[in-house]
Amino acid sequence: MREWQACWGLVMVAIASWIGVAFAQEKEADQSRGDAPSKPPANQVWTTSSCQPDKEGWRPLLPPQGLSGWEITDYGERGVVRRDGEQLIIEAGDPLNGITYLGKDFPKENFEIYLEASRLEGRDFFCGLTFPVGEEFCSLIAGGWGGTIVGLSSVDGFDASENATTTAEDFENDRWYRFLVRVDDEYVRVWIDGEEFFRQEREGHEFSTRIEVYANQPLGLATFMTKAAVRNFRWRPLAVSPKSAPSK
Repeated sequence: MREWQACWGLVMVAIASWIGVAFAQEKEADQSRGDAPSKPPANQVWTTSSCQPDKEGWRPLLPPQGLSGWEITDYGERGVVRRDGEQLIIEAGDPLNGITYLGKDFPKENFEIYLEASRLEGRDFFCGLTFPVGEEFCSLIAGGWGGTIVGLSSVDGFDASENATTTAEDFENDRWYRFLVRVDDEYVRVWIDGEEFFRQEREGHEFSTRIEVYANQPLGLATFMTKAAVRNFRWRPLAVSPKSAPSK
């Protein structure tokens, strides 16, 4: 009887080992297909390069849940930022609120950042995206200066309300807007809902952030006295000619 039990135990161990190998092989095959970005191990701190890119080269900038790899930005005091399913909810700050990326792996140029944002409450900027421009940094401001100004802060020391990128848009609350930022060797370019709003030449110009959002460097999101929701926050390295239209 004991010999039979020992043999049966060895059989069960062999079956369990075979199942484990088969499962690992299938998981590796799923990731190699590139159907969706893979998730990093649960104990790994989230970084912008933690996941495999999807078929179009996009990688998520936020983890599936929580804020691993990011911190709520300290603008003198920290506000409330939370996840609601796949959305990031930035509660209205006093006056600023937002998050800052903690990693060191984000590229300095030749990348695209995409996000969808909605102003839920308030009348000021609901998308303040700070990002690298080579060795410098800059912020895309959407809905600033009372709700309509769009532009880069700052170019040659002039903020989004007073430089060549300054434009205006009547943003509606509770509506989603699609933002695409591209930094290549020649330009910083911005599209909103598929329309190119401006392109700022890099050569011969200096880029900087306003002192209020220094804390968002190298990569961050901010709002001003405004509650906002963000979704589909992602990035990819440029894999097409800088002068061609972005894919949607």
